[in-house]
Amino acid sequence: MRVWAIANQKGGVGKTTTTLALGRGLAARGSRVLLVDLDPHSSMTRTFGVPVEPAPEGVMELFATPPRELASLVRTSAVERMDYVCAQTALATLERRSANQPGLGLALSQALSRHAGQHDYVLLDCPPTLGLLMINALAAADRVIIPTQAEPLALHGLAGMVRTAEMVERSRRRPMPVSVLPTLYDRRTRAGQDALKRMQEEHGDRVWDDAIPVDTRLCNTELLVQPAGAEGAYPGRALSAYRRALDWILASEAQSLEQAA
Repeated sequence: MRVWAIANQKGGVGKTTTTLALGRGLAARGSRVLLVDLDPHSSMTRTFGVPVEPAPEGVMELFATPPRELASLVRTSAVERMDYVCAQTALATLERRSANQPGLGLALSQALSRHAGQHDYVLLDCPPTLGLLMINALAAADRVIIPTQAEPLALHGLAGMVRTAEMVERSRRRPMPVSVLPTLYDRRTRAGQDALKRMQEEHGDRVWDDAIPVDTRLCNTELLVQPAGAEGAYPGRALSAYRRALDWILASEAQSLEQAA
C-alpha cells in the first residue's frame, strides 16, 4: 500500500482537485484507492455530497482514545474502486489537544499501518497549514505531491513546503520523494510562463515538465466523483493533463522502489 500526501502550505493551488483527479486516475487503472480528507474545511467531503450537519464520522475518530479502525470509517464513492474518509470541522481543535496528549503526531501512521493491504493507494488531502494534521500526513507518506499554482507568489509556498518535507524526511530517516505538480497554468500570460520556468530551474527534476492548465470545467469538482464513462477517459484538457501527470508520478514511483530494493 502506497501513501501519497497531497500538500502545500499555500491555499488555492488545487490540492483537493489534484487528490480527486489522481485518485480517479488510479482507480481507472484498476487500483483500489482511498482518499482521506484531512482539511477541517472539508472541501473534498462536500464534493462527495456529505452534509456538514450532522457531522459525519471520519478522520477525527482516528484521534480518539481509543482510536477507531480506519476501515470502519471508509465510505464507498460512485467511482468504482475509489473510497473516501470524511473530514470534520472539529479537526481544527486537534492543535490544542496535542499539547496535552502526546503521540497524536503519529495517529494517522498507526491507523494506516493497521489498514495495510485493504487499498493499493491512499491519497491524503492536506490542509493548507503546517500543523498537526499535515505533520501526520508527512509522517505517514511514501511520497509528497505538491500542487503549485504557476504564478509568482505560489513559488514562496513551494519553497517552504519542500523545506518542510525535507525536514520530516530527515527526522523519520527514510526516503520521502517529492513531486511538484504545476497547476492552474495559463500559458497566455508572461507571469505564468516565467513562474513555470523558475519553478523548473529552482527544483529541477522534482518538477513535472508539463503543467495542469486552467480549465473552468474543474471549478465543479463534483465531475470528478461521477461514475466514469464507458471509455474510462478523463473529460476536458485539465483532466487529460492529470492523466499524463499520473504517468509521470508512477514512473517516478517505480524508479524510487527500484533504487530502494
